[in-house]
Amino acid sequence: MKLEKFTYDNQLSKLFMFATVFWGTIGMLVGLTIAFELIFPGLNGGISWLTFSRIRPIHTNAVIFAFVGNGIFTAVYYSSPRLLKTPMFSKVLGKIHFWGWQLIILAGAITLPLGLTQSKEYAELIWPIDIAVVVIWVIFGINFFGTLAKRRMKHIYVALWFFIATWITVAVLYIVNNLQLPTSLLHSYPIYAGVQDALVQWWYGHNAVAFFLTTPYLGLMYYFVPKAANRPIYSYRLSIIHFWSLIFIYIWAGPHHLLYSALPDWVQALSVAFSIMLLAPSWGGMLNGLLTLRGAWDRVRKDPVLKMFVVGVTAYGMATFEGPMLALKSVNSMSHFTDWTIGHVHVGTLGWNGMMTFGMIYWLVPRLFQTKLFSTKLANIHFWISTLGLLFFVIPLYFAGFTQSLMWKQFTATGQLAYPNFLETVTQIMPMYYLRAFGGSLYFIGMIMFVVNVWKTAAIGSFKRYENDEAPALEKTFKDDPVTGLKWGWHHRLEGKVVKFSVFALIAILIGSLFEMIPMFLIKSNVPTIAAVKPYTPLELQGRDIYVSNGCYTCHSQMIRPFRSETERYGEYTKAGETVYDFPFQYGSKRTGPDLAREGVKTLPNYKPDAWHYNHMMDPQKINAQSIMPPYPWMATKKIDLSSTPSKIRAMMTLGVPYPEGYDKIANKDLKVQAHKIAENLRSSGIKVNDDAEIIALIAYLQRLGTDIYKHK
Repeated sequence: MKLEKFTYDNQLSKLFMFATVFWGTIGMLVGLTIAFELIFPGLNGGISWLTFSRIRPIHTNAVIFAFVGNGIFTAVYYSSPRLLKTPMFSKVLGKIHFWGWQLIILAGAITLPLGLTQSKEYAELIWPIDIAVVVIWVIFGINFFGTLAKRRMKHIYVALWFFIATWITVAVLYIVNNLQLPTSLLHSYPIYAGVQDALVQWWYGHNAVAFFLTTPYLGLMYYFVPKAANRPIYSYRLSIIHFWSLIFIYIWAGPHHLLYSALPDWVQALSVAFSIMLLAPSWGGMLNGLLTLRGAWDRVRKDPVLKMFVVGVTAYGMATFEGPMLALKSVNSMSHFTDWTIGHVHVGTLGWNGMMTFGMIYWLVPRLFQTKLFSTKLANIHFWISTLGLLFFVIPLYFAGFTQSLMWKQFTATGQLAYPNFLETVTQIMPMYYLRAFGGSLYFIGMIMFVVNVWKTAAIGSFKRYENDEAPALEKTFKDDPVTGLKWGWHHRLEGKVVKFSVFALIAILIGSLFEMIPMFLIKSNVPTIAAVKPYTPLELQGRDIYVSNGCYTCHSQMIRPFRSETERYGEYTKAGETVYDFPFQYGSKRTGPDLAREGVKTLPNYKPDAWHYNHMMDPQKINAQSIMPPYPWMATKKIDLSSTPSKIRAMMTLGVPYPEGYDKIANKDLKVQAHKIAENLRSSGIKVNDDAEIIALIAYLQRLGTDIYKHK
């Protein structure tokens, strides 16, 4: 059999590897900063771009798209050529992919702290950056699938299945969730509103975790764990079951982030059922990874790479056990909006993604630089300090979540809320926030050790850019092996047909997506109309955009669930028809502060006048010394962008909001009248403020919240 010679180029693997290390350090440093800002709310110094609510999305985006994203590409560009026995399809496309991705990350790091955001979890980037993401993702796809097309291996290995599913599903998720109507170069509104927007967002948000943080890292696991252990994967048949059941089931589970919300019950029930089913394929993958190490446990004790992989795969198993449990409605009624969810998420990111990335790079860097790891001892210390940091980070957040939920729901013997003041629950969990910051510090110290070890290893070695290899040409048909008697099964044959395989993967992820979404958009009864709900006034619309821009949604929900503890505290539970003019929706993910869905209702006990809102935004600690909310002093001096009002009104009208024809031309006149009333009210309280200050618009929005539904009653 004639062998064909070819050469691998390791340049892209090296570049993405160093980008992973760099952005991982930045992302974790920002995460550590916001952990300390929860303890010391004045840490931002009154600077807008250093405020918790502005930089929290930087942390999530940096860890997901910069640290994990570059880790994915490191794995793909290193493993794919070797599994397919061919160089990557295009060096030029690879370079465009690398530099384009880094520029996207940089653009996000600049725009998000400036308050340029779409406010949707893991999808905060503004629309021009979204377009860049799609372009670069397509370029990556051309390079990846082009490499598959020129392969010399007839059937494709399991790691590549997960890479294929990742590319296809992320493309679908990102495009559908980020369909926007721009109002300017830096601002847009989603084409979906309210409960429909919530469904699309959490279909995306949950499956961004599934198909960006999970499936590509399973591909990484299936390649690098056997390589590091020098053993074959435990079970090929289990990998088949794992792959197809995982990608089919995962896509249905997104709405479990919206249990007990205004989302129709039938969607919630579907998400719960599929979330529970998700446990089986997830644990199948975990067991396949761990059992690959059978017989290698003596090496695990000494080898930091294998130790990282063991903890990483175990964390994957723990996170994917906890996820289905949190999707049970009885459990979710306690966990939702609490720090329990934050702890759960970090088991996945710090444990699964972090440890797998560390293990991959510790294995990879000596091979790329033709040397031994600079310090195995330092790597082992990194392992232990990161594992301890993970535990000190996560366990206190579980206790914080339990404490929050129990206090929120507690009633006295006379039927009154035991803790009517939300701040009482915050003060009780402050010790857990201190431990969280301590755990985060340990993990970050481990990250610094990692940086030093990788840098020193590269410094003492010599980069091997090109590697020669040889393999026979691609067989056009499958042939049974006459020596071993091996017969190709149906799945082997499917693996040899990449286009068909990819189409089947696309169908698997589209079934659940379409089954949940089509009825939500076509059947009107899923979003019942409430006649009393009216569009926002121009000033309220500007105030809502200011609320979004400053990241208020990161700490406050606008979704009252149908529990007595919530309706007693906040007012009547939230209806689907209330939010039909909310572009984007503002249901929230976490309550670090109280729910604001009825903030403007004067007849409720928690109503606050205009002057209270002004003073609270300027200096929360003057209102209550125990508050952990940061100050927002720039709102008193920064002016409302009146020039943007007409385009925003026109966009709303295009999206179906019933403003009168031609209202965009006179909207600012109404805005000024309403703003003057609020400013005069503040001035009568002794507060000096201009009519056109952003704080005026924000107060108008807050005082509007919940008033329509109460007028309806």
